[in-house]
Amino acid sequence: MKFKSRLMGAVAGVAMLAGAQSAFAADEVTVGYFLEWPMPFEYAKVMGTYDEEMGVTVNWVSFDTGTAMSAAMASGDVQMSVSQGLPPFVVATSAGQDLQILDIAVSYSENDNCVVHADLEIDKTTAKELEGKKVAVPLGTAAHYGFLEQMNHFGVDISTMEVVDMAPSEGAAALSQKSVDMACGYAGGLLRMKEHGNVLLTGAEKEELGLLVFDVTSAPAGFVAENADLVAKFLKVTADANAMWNSGEHTDEMLSVIAKDAGMDEEAAASSLATFVFPSVEEQLSEKWLGGAAQKFMKGVADVFVQAGSIDSALDSYENAVNTGPLAAVAASGGT
Repeated sequence: MKFKSRLMGAVAGVAMLAGAQSAFAADEVTVGYFLEWPMPFEYAKVMGTYDEEMGVTVNWVSFDTGTAMSAAMASGDVQMSVSQGLPPFVVATSAGQDLQILDIAVSYSENDNCVVHADLEIDKTTAKELEGKKVAVPLGTAAHYGFLEQMNHFGVDISTMEVVDMAPSEGAAALSQKSVDMACGYAGGLLRMKEHGNVLLTGAEKEELGLLVFDVTSAPAGFVAENADLVAKFLKVTADANAMWNSGEHTDEMLSVIAKDAGMDEEAAASSLATFVFPSVEEQLSEKWLGGAAQKFMKGVADVFVQAGSIDSALDSYENAVNTGPLAAVAASGGT
């Protein structure tokens, strides 16, 4: 495979930064998020609810990939990240970065996938024909993990493929120009990819294979330890926004605000949101998620990356990479 050196370089950079976190100003917090990734928290973001409830100024900075979020948290430029993909989180923690999962931001098996250019006429019955082809993959992300697992499922020898590290938006452009045969990604990038090709497996089919796709809210362990109450307040605002959206009673009120903040039109935002699931606080704390399953799943993701040669080694356990304390405090306060 031709992508190991690039991903390992990124991992090494994160590891070097991990010990150089700068202190954040006590009266403001910087949070990372994704554009073209519409979520209920953006309604609270625009309404200023985070600033009001937390008592600090919340600065927001957008990223293209979860690996970039890891680097920003390692350098101290960002204190928390919303909707970081689980695989980039696993890559960072496997490299020694002391990050912790704080909540399950969103589950989205339908909104992360690989698309084969239509001209190739390749589907799940002929997936072996992908051997020798060129594919755009955002390395170290949920899309990367999904790519590895799908190719493994179809028995495709990845070592024969040319894998190019591209953010979803770049991958979509490359697919449209036929400079790659397949592209993997999520959000708006995935929507544009689908204009030029087809997926091999639906979200439901991926779930049947045990291929979960979810994002988390993450932060450096040191920041969480020193600011547990502030973190809990942040998670409470997020949970309230999710509950507001999940009720179905505020869709018209929230959609336009969310779409604009995500840099999308309302139709595209609604299409993405229809494929998202936002678990309640109670569900997140259950065995299905942070009560044990997420930790086990992280170990599985790490082992797949090691087997693929994408990272050097996995941790023995990812139990310490989850901190349910702040979210439990939200539950205790009557949070949804």
